[in-house]
Amino acid sequence: MNGRRTAVRATLIMLLAVVVPSRASAEWQLRPFIGATFGGETTLIDLDHAAENNKFTFGGNVVLLGEFLGVEADVGHTPGFFERQSQNLIVGSRVTTLTGNVVLALPKRLAQYSLRPYVVGGAGMMYARSEDELDVLTVSRTLAALDVGGGVTGFFTNRVGVSWDVRYFRSIGAGGNNGLSFGNEHLSFWRAMMAGVIRVGKVSP
Repeated sequence: MNGRRTAVRATLIMLLAVVVPSRASAEWQLRPFIGATFGGETTLIDLDHAAENNKFTFGGNVVLLGEFLGVEADVGHTPGFFERQSQNLIVGSRVTTLTGNVVLALPKRLAQYSLRPYVVGGAGMMYARSEDELDVLTVSRTLAALDVGGGVTGFFTNRVGVSWDVRYFRSIGAGGNNGLSFGNEHLSFWRAMMAGVIRVGKVSP
């Protein structure tokens, strides 16, 4: 429970930071993305043993980035996270993440017009739901979570570009066991994504 409160506070701080007016040198970036999750592990009931499989995911994030430091709000949604096409024990499932993150990027003056690498990390929440055909082992849990990763961003024009990154998401805290998990509740996975990047507002040279 303490881990969840900590993650909620961290998320609120990050989200508040995102809406604080930026300095003249900072820029706003909108990044809608598509990608895939892989390498999932969970103690939640996973009747189809599908959490480890690759799954299509989509979402977006908003970044306020200065010369080298920034903040980000990120949301990702993965339908069918606990489902296999070859089995039909699960009739519906999804995992959704919401995190607030700190971004550290190569200083803008060094990146110039080349690819700009960055690392990102923060905290937030993940919501996992899985519905079985008989509706007797339905899982619906909200867990505190951490995420960490890195990637690169490049621009075709002064306002339009593309970004690639890989992130690791992991539930935190002792978790509980309400009969829908084998041991304390745990969920983790990797996410690889490609995003379109749009600079909005005033863009500094």
